[in-house]
Amino acid sequence: MPSLKDLKNRIGSVKSTQKITSAMKMVAAAKLRKAQEQALASRPYTSLMDNIVSKIASKASGSSIDLLAGKPENKTHLLVVFSADRGLCGGFNGSITRTVRSEIKKLKDDGIEVKLLMVGKKSADALNRDFGELFVEKIDGKSAKPNYSDAEVLAKKIIDLFENGHFGVCKVIYNKFVSAITQEVTFKSLIPVEVKQNEIEQDNSSSIYDFEPGEEEILNDLLPRNLATQLFSSQIESTASELAARMTAMDNATRNAGDMIDNLTLQYNRTRQAVITKELIEIISGAEAL
Repeated sequence: MPSLKDLKNRIGSVKSTQKITSAMKMVAAAKLRKAQEQALASRPYTSLMDNIVSKIASKASGSSIDLLAGKPENKTHLLVVFSADRGLCGGFNGSITRTVRSEIKKLKDDGIEVKLLMVGKKSADALNRDFGELFVEKIDGKSAKPNYSDAEVLAKKIIDLFENGHFGVCKVIYNKFVSAITQEVTFKSLIPVEVKQNEIEQDNSSSIYDFEPGEEEILNDLLPRNLATQLFSSQIESTASELAARMTAMDNATRNAGDMIDNLTLQYNRTRQAVITKELIEIISGAEAL
């Protein structure tokens, strides 16, 4: 049975931990508001970019642009994985890591080689032991502050790898922000471009487009921009999801610390009462002996 001093020290330790988790929760909540606004504001632009590319791509069927159609003959897939650089955010990094492991196994079972481009330290560290030989590059320190210029640099790296024949298909995997308590692991095809047939059919019923100077010329300029935009959007969504997950995890930790303090305090009071009772019994027994 722990002594009163041990219980008192443990209560003090848990209270210190509770102050830390409470502070981390408030910091994450403050940052989440801005990140959430940024994520929600980026969605209409990203969606509109998708629609425009889909419409132009539908008119350029049979185009020789590789970024549009990919390289089906190249049996190598590149997975761009967004995770966090820091921990203490619940199952955020774990869900991404499990999904990537599952996707690698699925692709290898289909006879497809896999390469990984890791953005974020935590999932890279978790996958390094089993799949380190698949890494094309590890990029750290970019998850806290998404920046479009960083997305452009990343897009250029991907395009260079693609043009040099390192892969034929590219997908991005990230956590999409849904709410403060919900984040969804999302797949999105970057190369080849996803063409939204249902929206094209709806649009074709009411509008006719004529492209100048031509579909292929427009796509040659637009596709690299679209790739950078999709990567930037994925990074924004991942950052908002990370902050939401951290806020929820730290809130749960603060509540658990409060419950632990209550239980330890109750145990401390019972132990102290038992010590007092024992001392009283000894005093009374001694007095009676006299």
